Amino acid sequence: MLSRIAESLYWIGRYVERAEDTSRILDVHLNLLVEDPWAPEDVVCASLMSAMGHEGDTLVDTSAGVLEHLAWERSTPGSVLGALAAARENARRSREVVSTELWESINVTFLEASRPGRRADPHEFLHWVRERVAAFNGVADATLSRDEAWNFLLLGRSVERADMTARLVAARALAGDAGPSWVTLLQSCGAYQAFLRSAKGAVDDRRSVEFLLLDPLFPRTLMSALVMAENCLDELAVQHGVAERGRGSEAHRVLGMIRSELEFAPTAELFDDVYHVMERVQSACSVASDAVARRYFPRGVVTAWKAS
Repeated sequence: MLSRIAESLYWIGRYVERAEDTSRILDVHLNLLVEDPWAPEDVVCASLMSAMGHEGDTLVDTSAGVLEHLAWERSTPGSVLGALAAARENARRSREVVSTELWESINVTFLEASRPGRRADPHEFLHWVRERVAAFNGVADATLSRDEAWNFLLLGRSVERADMTARLVAARALAGDAGPSWVTLLQSCGAYQAFLRSAKGAVDDRRSVEFLLLDPLFPRTLMSALVMAENCLDELAVQHGVAERGRGSEAHRVLGMIRSELEFAPTAELFDDVYHVMERVQSACSVASDAVARRYFPRGVVTAWKAS
């Protein structure tokens, strides 16, 4: 597979997952402001912007400003609409590998999301985005062979899911008492019923954090995303017919280290220092992504002419 195609598939997975997870984070915090009129809007918005990597945007202290930056700003891939635009562009570049159904799914999603009328009801829009991403993932699951293309797409999705789950938890931890409850976070991830079955009805904050970060069976937990990313790296190494060493294995090493830290850290210690742990997870995902790019998406050497 050409490296440019592999890179496009990897970023399709990342951008589509980013659109979904950003919509989840936004929906949680906007619902908090609606349901709790005493919640300080500037504190909630500032903690959300900080967790999403926009610490410098100190003027964004209203829900309308947050929506503009994280939902409607098309020029940046950090917003919902920007991520969908970037995913569509990468799908266009890899049409020879992406199925027709998959291209139509992301193309229709972007065009519909760009309609001005979508701004009228932000909550409905964010819910619709999650439904469209679920449809996209279903089409990908049904129409792609389990070859390199699938593994690059799934690797991108898994790395982004780990990073965005860490951002979701970090946003809650940073907001403190002004933030949504941990149970609300589980509901935003569609994990509440699975959590109740796992916890057998014993609901408390500590158990909620433990489930969201460490449960190995629910697909949207941090642990599941990290394990899936490692599995994809193993599959890609086999498909390339090499045992990765040195720089090629850096992504696996970094993800394995942070997974081990989460897996073996005492739950009480993890709960008490959850914000800084999530910062380390985000850093590990960034380093792993760079390592994947160096290993599988090398940039060509530019030929320069010079006088002899």
